Amino acid sequence: MLSKKRGDAAAVDLQSWAEEITKRADPAVETQVEFESDSNTFILRLAKGARVLIFRLSQGQVYTDGREAECERTLLRKIKDLWNLI
Repeated sequence: MLSKKRGDAAAVDLQSWAEEITKRADPAVETQVEFESDSNTFILRLAKGARVLIFRLSQGQVYTDGREAECERTLLRKIKDLWNLI
């Protein structure tokens, strides 16, 4: 479980988590996390220079115990995707 909080309050926890992982992988990548109540998903925005990659994590991924490693792998894969954007 990445956060016990819900909605926008959980986005703050996810922001800290994502920044920690992102800075380990590439200190130049900026990270932003928002909660979208319409879809009940967390929107993650990765930016490096002019390159931007946006993806979502579901509430199930964020609030389910044991899925932290899956979320970390997803974030690391998206950072690599950002590096490969043309």
